[in-house]
Amino acid sequence: MWRNYVTVGVRALVKNKTYAFINIFGLAIGLAACLLLLVYVRYETTYDQSLPNAENTYQFQTHYQDKQTGQVGDLQMASYITQQRLRNDFPQIERSVYALSSAPVIRRGAEALSTEKVLLVDNLFFDVLQFPFAQGDPNTALNQANNVVLTQSEARRIFGTENVLGRTLTMISRGRTIDYRVTGVARDLPRNSHVRFTIVARIDMARWFSDSPNFLTCWGCQSGWVYFTLRPGSDPAAIQAALPAWERRNIPNEQYGAVTHNPGDDQDWRVVNVRDVHLGIAQDGAMRPGNDWNSIYTFTIIAFLILGMACVNFTNLATARASQRAREVALRKVLGANRQQLITQFLGESVLIAAIAMLLALALVELLLPALGAFLDADLHMTYFGWSGMLLPIVGLTLLVGAAGGLYPAFYLSRFQPAQVLKANKSSAEAEGSGILRNILVVAQFSVSIGLIICTAVVYAQTVYARTVDPGYHRDGLIQIENLGRRQLSDRADSITLEMQRVPGVISAGRSGIGVATDNNNNTGVLLPGRTEPVNIGNYSVDVDFFRTMGIQLVAGRLFDPNRPGDDSTIPLPGDGPEGVAANNAIETAMAARGINVVINELAAQRMGFHTPQEAVGKTVGVSYFDPEDGLVPTHIIGVVRDSRFRSIREPVDPILFRLDRTYATTLLVRYDSANPVAARNNIEQAWKRLAPDVPYDGVYSEDKVAELYTAEEARAKVFAGFAILAVIVACLGLFGLAAFTAERRTKEIGIRKVLGARTRDIIRLLAWQFSKPVLIANLFGWLGAWWLMKKWLDNFDARIDLGPTPFVLAGLLALTIAIGTIAGHAFKVARANPILALRYE
Repeated sequence: MWRNYVTVGVRALVKNKTYAFINIFGLAIGLAACLLLLVYVRYETTYDQSLPNAENTYQFQTHYQDKQTGQVGDLQMASYITQQRLRNDFPQIERSVYALSSAPVIRRGAEALSTEKVLLVDNLFFDVLQFPFAQGDPNTALNQANNVVLTQSEARRIFGTENVLGRTLTMISRGRTIDYRVTGVARDLPRNSHVRFTIVARIDMARWFSDSPNFLTCWGCQSGWVYFTLRPGSDPAAIQAALPAWERRNIPNEQYGAVTHNPGDDQDWRVVNVRDVHLGIAQDGAMRPGNDWNSIYTFTIIAFLILGMACVNFTNLATARASQRAREVALRKVLGANRQQLITQFLGESVLIAAIAMLLALALVELLLPALGAFLDADLHMTYFGWSGMLLPIVGLTLLVGAAGGLYPAFYLSRFQPAQVLKANKSSAEAEGSGILRNILVVAQFSVSIGLIICTAVVYAQTVYARTVDPGYHRDGLIQIENLGRRQLSDRADSITLEMQRVPGVISAGRSGIGVATDNNNNTGVLLPGRTEPVNIGNYSVDVDFFRTMGIQLVAGRLFDPNRPGDDSTIPLPGDGPEGVAANNAIETAMAARGINVVINELAAQRMGFHTPQEAVGKTVGVSYFDPEDGLVPTHIIGVVRDSRFRSIREPVDPILFRLDRTYATTLLVRYDSANPVAARNNIEQAWKRLAPDVPYDGVYSEDKVAELYTAEEARAKVFAGFAILAVIVACLGLFGLAAFTAERRTKEIGIRKVLGARTRDIIRLLAWQFSKPVLIANLFGWLGAWWLMKKWLDNFDARIDLGPTPFVLAGLLALTIAIGTIAGHAFKVARANPILALRYE
């Protein structure tokens, strides 16, 4: 019996090659898209799953909320002191480590090598995060200061080999040259880990911060990551519930003059398992960019929508061509077949088609997966066996698609009555309601296609807008060099800046503590006379040429003047040891007594309560720059400049207070002649290598820095575009098949119309309108769905495009054009046919 079913199914496919191609190819596209996204979703949801003891390993995260604006910040980082206080109060914590991000310069003979993703730790890092080693003992590799562990690839880059145990690695950081002993080589990290490092070095934190010991007790200094492991059986929820009381016990008040502030008032903390970090709420301050569950859900839904569209094609074509199998069903019933056997036969044919399509889909997946992995920077691969194998999902998906696509046709075809079907010139194939169902399914298909086209257009438009929106400064013709901030260049920074201004092709050069696409966040409290609550304002250092170099416009007052000593609030870097710190504190105290002149931006003036920029000029406010002992420093506002956006448009514009302080203006910004950018860049790089040969050149075009901010949006637009194309292809395949069968079924009608005087264009218009109506109706549903999704997505941006009618109308017209183009060939062929031949049909 089963052999007979298979034979009949194969013969039916061979007999109707167009039908077979549309169903198999359409299902293959849907299945391939679904499998590709399932592999990606599996990859995204298995971050750090392979890490030993991951179930007991946690990250301590910080949550901020600004009282004045309600703005929320979720950081994966935490302050250094939190680790010590957690260990003191929670005996459930077995081991902990604090990891500080750094980018030291490596000395290899006379050569200076740049680094990235370097972690400086205070404890046994690999006791907590148990990444596997290629060489050395992870339990003892970092048991003392000045020990270092390299990854395999980093060992090869620096030494040319992985056999580096016992060798010396010289690194320069914070102006100090330190020799480290290589005690381990870690295996290169898997891509599906939220942790990123190339080098892990053990340091003595107290000695490292001897020139700024306040960092070790600062509750508001989030510069690193805190990880800990819990003893087996411990409940992390118990620690989370106890954190409010822990805050009250441990965080002291800070007194700034007459103002009392507690750092715990603005922040809370969360205990998050390492497996949940990648898709967690906190994505600021991450070692590598994370993802979110909304994106995962969105792509999963899209995958199954495309697969559903392919199943719709199967259902539509099966019911449309029912007339070709109606007599077969009638004859089988006459010969004794019951309805259950017929349902089994048709479901078997459906599963057979799904199985053939799955084989083709697997071939497509194997071909496309490497390209998708490279595009998404993910280690995607298809495994069929094991706990993460895809064999069971593949079998299940085949059966599900076969059942979903064939269930309705099976019940539909098996209910035909032999007496009605076998009557001369009569077929019950077009049963009541089947045409309505097909129209509904076509509407659903094109609703999805139109919605994806709109989403693609909106995401692309927002990405273009983000890159081109006026940031409040001149973004073109600007190179940013961040390595000027290295301590070993502190005594040469002024001369390097002056020399850069003399380089051929350079228009101006300035320095700042906040650069383009900066990760730096430095906020302070500003207290206005008559108020008791400080306002949170960004505090960044600049030099006198910063505003001219950036092209930031002055709105009111004046800018910093090098001829006015009162404008300069530069404080030298503190020396090492208690004497250096004491000397620096004395300078800060004198500066606090003198007062500081600042320039603010328009938003800062607004946050401070001034109605106009002119009103802010000349006012004095209290600002906490230094230690609490120095109180609030009298700060005189001398000018107001236009707002500038230094970060992604996802984030609000910063209210900023600029002070003239060359010491902490660590980013060099060079304005060059855009008429010959290549020559200017080469001249700048050569000048840097001459002036600072001991520090690698890291100049980057500001346009490239901005483009990096929107890599995720650009990738999302391309993914939407890819799936929109797939959806349109699947929908058009179904429409093509329906048009073919409809034209065949209406052959005699069209012949009669032509005999009665209908012209070719009238016939084409008739057939085109039949299939245009569902597409036009689909616009309404596609528009509503896309508007809802894109409005929610755009709400994540501080600056965004208007969600106007243009993408909706264009998407509708494009879908209609594609639909008409798909059926035009059939319509023209039928309309041009000889009516004599049509009247002989059947």
